[in-house]
Amino acid sequence: MPGLAPKDFGAVPRSIPHTMLVDQATIIVRSGRGGDGHVSFARYKYIPKGGPDGGDGGNGGDVWLVATPGVDTLLDLAGRHHWAAGNGEPGESKQCHGRRGEDLEIRLPPGTLVYDDHTGELIVDLHKPHQRLLIAKGGRGGFGNEHFATPTDQAPRTATPGEPATERTLRLELKLIADVGLIGKPNAGKSTMLSVISRARPKIADYPFTTLEPNLGIAELSGLRRIIFADIPGLIQGAHQGHGLGTQFLRHIERTRLLVHLLEVEPADGSDPVENYHVVRNELASYSEELARKPQIIVLTKMDLLAREDDRAVAREMIEQALGTSVMCVSSASGQGLEPLLEECWKILVKLKENAEVEASKDATTD
Repeated sequence: MPGLAPKDFGAVPRSIPHTMLVDQATIIVRSGRGGDGHVSFARYKYIPKGGPDGGDGGNGGDVWLVATPGVDTLLDLAGRHHWAAGNGEPGESKQCHGRRGEDLEIRLPPGTLVYDDHTGELIVDLHKPHQRLLIAKGGRGGFGNEHFATPTDQAPRTATPGEPATERTLRLELKLIADVGLIGKPNAGKSTMLSVISRARPKIADYPFTTLEPNLGIAELSGLRRIIFADIPGLIQGAHQGHGLGTQFLRHIERTRLLVHLLEVEPADGSDPVENYHVVRNELASYSEELARKPQIIVLTKMDLLAREDDRAVAREMIEQALGTSVMCVSSASGQGLEPLLEECWKILVKLKENAEVEASKDATTD
């Protein structure tokens, strides 16, 4: 099959607008304090000593966390630590109740994990778009003195204060939600591929660790099909222990359903592609068994570096024999092999979705 020029396949690809990815933040949220009840007595022209008419205080505003599509980073929260809802207003005379405090909605990217920063407890996983959680309820407003009138006390001077605000310290951790995770050693060609199959614009250069933060991109296929890819920085030996910030990157592919493992056919550092493959696989298994069990497609990249078709065929055969499984070959420079790769990704994702639905159906029947 002749090679496809970059962006020659499918419909016009789109990307998620790129902003600096901040994936961790600690914030303090505080609900509104309830307004105090009021003490007063009715005074009219011909009723100089009316009964109690102190109004109730307004309830304090609530704080909500909302998973909002289109919000892709915790950048706004990292720069602002205190978030507070409005306080309830105090009651007034003539049975006027205080106004309720304004609620506060904090918009978070879907995929945000919310922890109690003091106990470390996971409070909620906001993985569904538009999912909401009441994280701090506002204090109730106090009662005015009209509530305390009794047959023996017609002029009570008692009112209750509003309930105090609720304050919580939250640790937010974002795990990207994507269909496919691109993994591989540094300089394996992940960012270049993402820039070709989508309109994402990750930093690309011919040296390792060019990518310092995860990137998302949407590849659109014919028939209004689309796949969200996550490109994470290259993995090195010891990544599961945090080397090369590996643990910070690996968690971003925990939610993906499929991995595309990229291998340079001729690594620039002279290393062995097969050995590089096992290094990354070992890091995945050491970090998470579940992550290591995810289905994957192995892809040889930069095939354009081998000028002759015979050389490409020999390289592919040797690596397939060494790994004991089939591999796909692509060149992001020429576009060759990218369309079949996307179609293979789509086919596997559909199959995984069908399997998940069958399992869910079995669970529902069992229950």
